[in-house]
Amino acid sequence: MMPVQSTPSKSKMNVLINSYYPSLTKSEQKVASVVLEQMDKVIYYSVTDLADIAEVGETTVLRFCRKIGLKGYQEFKLAIAKDLSVSGQNDTSESQPLSLVDSIAQYTKNAVDETVNMIDETVLQKAIELLSAASSVHFFGVGTSGLSALDAKNRFLRIGRRFDAIIDPHIQSMTAATLGPNDVVVGLSISGSTKDTIDSLHIAKENGAKVIAITYYARSPITKVADNVLLCGGKESPLEGGSLAAKISQLFVIDLLSTGLALQDKNYTVEMKEKTAQAVVGKIY
Repeated sequence: MMPVQSTPSKSKMNVLINSYYPSLTKSEQKVASVVLEQMDKVIYYSVTDLADIAEVGETTVLRFCRKIGLKGYQEFKLAIAKDLSVSGQNDTSESQPLSLVDSIAQYTKNAVDETVNMIDETVLQKAIELLSAASSVHFFGVGTSGLSALDAKNRFLRIGRRFDAIIDPHIQSMTAATLGPNDVVVGLSISGSTKDTIDSLHIAKENGAKVIAITYYARSPITKVADNVLLCGGKESPLEGGSLAAKISQLFVIDLLSTGLALQDKNYTVEMKEKTAQAVVGKIY
């Protein structure tokens, strides 16, 4: 029995999935049916989300992707995003679109507002306490999330916290292997599925370190390894990877952490801000 087609027959992904459908296992067919019925939503699902909706395991979703000729889940979502972009299915603009400036501004504001609604202040406070008590703190991220990790290092350094940021996957893994129960690793990944970062977090976890995850997806591979999950807004399709809104959402959460930590010892924070500012004052005309 073939699945119901809710997307136009001209859709390449629709044709591709239906052509493979008879050769898929029953579990893989459940994934295929969900994709065909919700193709415009799937590009915003994590692999865990899709697995849960299809009522299968994550490995089944990954096998499905490979069965239809794609290397993995992210390539699968990218193919769908391209397809929807060409067919116009992913156009959600208003009947009277905003100007370019207003549109980008509104999108960015929405991402911050979304983050505010997603943040659990109890979880945030626990994360601040973990950072405060840690012998060492390392921020792990690659790509755009790597840039956010570097921004975090700069932000915390200005309040006298010598936290590190590691954006090279090999160095992440080696560093993770040296950590222990008194150390904390903060993993940044909007998708929650960044393999390099998650692999390093697993190593850190196995060695006893505490893990804090900053991600958009509450149900994703990164949240399974984390002791503490801080959600941020700014979801993005595969064609929007590295969007400014997503990065600002990450930085907003980092600002919450650094400000919360700074408030624990206001006198020390003021002293460190003055010292770090004085250290670079000669580098400004």
